[in-house]
Amino acid sequence: MNNTFIIKRPIVTEKTLLLADRENTYVFEVAANAEKNQIKKMITELFKVEAESVNTVLGYRGSKKTGRKRLAVTGARHKKALVKLKPGQKIELFELEEGTAE
Repeated sequence: MNNTFIIKRPIVTEKTLLLADRENTYVFEVAANAEKNQIKKMITELFKVEAESVNTVLGYRGSKKTGRKRLAVTGARHKKALVKLKPGQKIELFELEEGTAE
């Protein structure tokens, strides 16, 4: 698998920002066939931090009815990686500026 497509994007929500702040855990959307050791290696290369552990979660395929004929359409599966960093390390992407979260 090509390493450039392992990590798709960071997931930045209120819940993930709290995880980053309290538990030093960061959440990323990754390729569905990515393995934990590949994710850990890519995080180390991209952000210059050391990952303590990597947990993955497979999302389900959501379905909905759309169009005039109300055809059932299913969405693609997605995979999230929860990356816990060693104490004292941070990823600047998830840091809030002072006064923005009120």
